[in-house]
Amino acid sequence: MNNISVILNGYKRGSCLNKQVTALQNQSIIPSEIMLWYNHPEVGNVNYDIMEKIPSAISNVNLGVWARFAYALNAKSEYICILDDDMVPGKQWLENCINTIKTVNGLLGTVGLLYVNPSPPNHSSYYEQYQRFGWIPGGQTDVPVQVDLVGHAWFFKREWLSYFWRELPNPKYNICGEDINFSYMLQKYANIKTFVPPHPLTNKEMWGNIIGSEYATDTNSMWETNQKSIDGSPFKQIMNDYFVEQRHKGWKLINQ
Repeated sequence: MNNISVILNGYKRGSCLNKQVTALQNQSIIPSEIMLWYNHPEVGNVNYDIMEKIPSAISNVNLGVWARFAYALNAKSEYICILDDDMVPGKQWLENCINTIKTVNGLLGTVGLLYVNPSPPNHSSYYEQYQRFGWIPGGQTDVPVQVDLVGHAWFFKREWLSYFWRELPNPKYNICGEDINFSYMLQKYANIKTFVPPHPLTNKEMWGNIIGSEYATDTNSMWETNQKSIDGSPFKQIMNDYFVEQRHKGWKLINQ
């Protein structure tokens, strides 16, 4: 039996939680547990109906995007799937991940970036040319694709959480960088690679997200609105700084 814990992330899109829970309950492989991490929700945005049904934790301060990976330490299953608050998976997403991880034994995600012709590691800019794979338009693939990092959804073995926390982040990066960190720590300490599972154009039920950009490009998107970090830096700048810092430390891109 494949045991899977799913971690949902409540933030500003409380209305999406109902869709997420329904999608998970209708999976071809039903998760053994669904857990909810509420990160500093705004007044009126808490979905108490969902909280009454599944194990939940709520923070009255904004602990950023890394905290859900700490909450995931409470999961009891062999595998963990963490979903962004704007992702509604197809019915075969978890099954797709199980089948893929048994083949490639790597970190999986529903959107992956593969940098095409990256600058040398000492370069000072994040804005490099890359290919995107996964649910986004034009990113479909019939086979697993190795990428440099994945985001929006992460599927992995619970034991790999120890690698995620091997090097603690600077608190100024609380709103970004968890995707880079996980791929880099797995690469550095365990030689574990990162992949996007198949997202075939002919079967959206295998995708990690089937609602397109309904939520991903709204006013709650940190990328779209360039939200600011705890030190006042714009999101895109802090993301650039983190990308550059990790490359300087030794994160190796596939095509470098």
